[in-house]
Parts: sequence; C-alpha cells; structure tokens
Amino acid sequence: MSFLLGLTGSIGMGKSTTAKLFAAEGCDVWDADAAVHRLYDVGGGAVEPMRAAFPNAVVDGAVSRDALKQIIGQDPSALKKIEQIVHPLVAQDREEFKARATSDVLVFDIPLLFETGGHARMDAVACVSVSAELQEKRVMERGTMTLEQFQNIRAKQMPDAEKRALADFVIITDTLDHARSQVQDIVNRIRAGMADA
Repeated sequence: MSFLLGLTGSIGMGKSTTAKLFAAEGCDVWDADAAVHRLYDVGGGAVEPMRAAFPNAVVDGAVSRDALKQIIGQDPSALKKIEQIVHPLVAQDREEFKARATSDVLVFDIPLLFETGGHARMDAVACVSVSAELQEKRVMERGTMTLEQFQNIRAKQMPDAEKRALADFVIITDTLDHARSQVQDIVNRIRAGMADA
C-alpha cells in the first residue's frame, strides 16, 4: 500500500521544482496540470465533451485554453460547466496513475488541493512556501503575465498562511538545496513511519 502525499502551494512558490525533487527521491509524481494538458490535447478525453458544450473551444482538434478564457470572460457561469466536464476526467486520470504507480510514496501535485477538498483523499499534505516578495519576483521573471494578472490569481487562491496551517509539512523553497534537504527529510520520515506500521 503506497503512501499518498498531496503537494500544493500558491503560484510561484516552487511546486514544480519541488515535485521533481520528490521524483529524484524515488517517488512517483502525478501532476494535475499535466493531466489537464493531456485531456485538452488532440485525442484527449476532454476534447469531444468540450466540443459538444462549447464548439468554439476546440481549435485544430485540441481544446484551446485561450478560447476557454474568452468563453469564461463572456459568461462566467461557463466555468462551472467546464469544471463539470474536466474534473471527473482528471479524477479518472489520477486513479489510473494510482493503479499503475509502483513507488511506496505517491506524490500528487495539485495546485488547488485544499480549495477543492482533495486533501481529504491524501495521507498527508506538503505545502511549498516562500515570502510574498520572492513569490512575486519569480512569477514576474517568467514573463508570462502582468503584475495585475498575477495579483488576480493570488487573490483567488487560498492565502499561503492558511495553506501552511492546514499542511502536515511545509517546504520553504528559498533555495534549491534547502528545498532538497526538506524533501529528503519528509520522504525519510514517511518511509520510517511506513516501516513502523
């Protein structure tokens, strides 16, 4: 029986990098965002249901995120409908990963883990965190969004302090070495606990 560890954290906190550190420790990692990309890609499971609900959302055989943004911009209630299509498919993808995974520790990289209640399905949750200043600096350095867009996303996410309070482990990602040592410590503690069980 594998240990299920949820990995979460707000935008720019270093979650993707931390997920790779868990993989380096021999954990199998499932990435919610990557699952959505697979479902939206040509031949993905969300393409036909999305085409049926929102014909304009499918461009060149794949679901276009830009088209979805426009649809939601024109009709905010569309988001609920999109979630009703996508969430069950993502859940199915996650279950298929669990069935295939062979590691003793499975890591589930889910940005909105607490917001969607997904933490209830985990044995423990690790939250990545850095200062608000470093978070903003990282996101701005990506060059993919404006400061206003970043602030809007951050405002919609559960505050970092709340996530940290709910988490079983907090990983400070100020430097790669610091993050790596914390990940190694968490994996060692989980494996020691499993050995005792």
